[in-house]
Amino acid sequence: MISNVKNLVIVGAGSIGTAIGNVLARKDAYNVILLSIEKDVVENINTKRRNTKYFPNIKLSKHLKATTDDNVLKEADIVFLAIPSNAIVGYIEKVSAILNPDAILLNMAKGFGPDRKIITSSLKAVTSNPVCAFKGPTFARELINRIPTAFTIGSKDESHYEIFQKVFEDTNIYIDFTKDVKGVEILSLLKNIYAIATGIVDAHYSSPNFRFLFLTKAFNEMREIMIQFGGKEETMFKYCGFGDFCLTALNDLSRNRTLGLLIGKGFFVEDISDKVTLEGKIAVNVFCNEITKGKKISCDFPIITELYNLFNEEYDASKFVTRVI
Repeated sequence: MISNVKNLVIVGAGSIGTAIGNVLARKDAYNVILLSIEKDVVENINTKRRNTKYFPNIKLSKHLKATTDDNVLKEADIVFLAIPSNAIVGYIEKVSAILNPDAILLNMAKGFGPDRKIITSSLKAVTSNPVCAFKGPTFARELINRIPTAFTIGSKDESHYEIFQKVFEDTNIYIDFTKDVKGVEILSLLKNIYAIATGIVDAHYSSPNFRFLFLTKAFNEMREIMIQFGGKEETMFKYCGFGDFCLTALNDLSRNRTLGLLIGKGFFVEDISDKVTLEGKIAVNVFCNEITKGKKISCDFPIITELYNLFNEEYDASKFVTRVI
C-alpha cells in the first residue's frame, strides 16, 4: 500500500491525458509526467509548454513534464491509463517488468479489453497491481480550462478513496467513490450506446416532452442491463452513471451523440465508422451477443436491440423511434 504519493504518471498525452496532467501539475504537490509514444508532442510540451496537437492555445503548467521513456513507471505511485481501450492490456503486459508493483492503475478508457471483458477485469488477469476505474462526465477542454469536473473512483479498496481525495484536493476535479468497479466500467460502455440512440431520436424530434420520455426509458434500460451484468443499482446515481450519461447523450460535443444525429438525419454511411470513434457501436454488438446467449438476462431491451439491428441489418432509420417506444 502506498503511504506517501509522490510520482504521478499519465500514460497517454492526448486530450484527456494532457488535461489531467495539467490540472495535477498546477497543484505543484507531485511529480507529474506525461508518458507518450509521440516524440513531437513530448518535445513540444518540454520545450514550449504546449501540446499544439491537442490544445494549441493552452499554455501548460511549468511543472508538467513529458517523456517517451517507460522507465518512469519504476517510481510511479499512481498510473493514469489514458490510452485507447484496445491498447491498455497489451501495454501493461509489456511494461510489467518495470512497473512499480505497488502503483495504483487507474483505467480511464471506455471500451472492452481484447477478450471482450471489461478492461479492469482484463488488467487484473495480467498484473498484480491494484486496478481502479476512473470515469465521469468530462470533456477534456473544459477540464483543462479549470471548469469544475467530476469523476467516479471505482475500487474494491476503500482506502483508495482517501488517497485520491488528497491527490485531487485544491483542484477543479471532484470525485465520488464506489466499490462497484464492474458497474462503473459497464456504465462507461452503456452511456455511449444510449447516446447514439438519443442522437437518433433528437434528429427526428425537437420536443422536450418526447426527449425526456425517451431519456427515462433509456436510463431504465441502462440500469436493467447493468444490474443483469453484475453492477449495483446505486452506481447509476454516481458521477459515472447519471452524470456521464447526460453529458454524452445531450451535448453535441459527444462523438456518439453526433453519430446518432447523423444516422437520424440520413447521413450514415459505412465509412463513417472510420471517421468517428464508435465505442458505442462496438459495445452494442458485444452486449447484444451476450444478451441473446445469456439465459440470465430475461428482460426486453428494445433500444439496444433496435440499435443492433440498425448496425447489422438492412434498416430504415426513420422507423427507429416508433420501434423503441
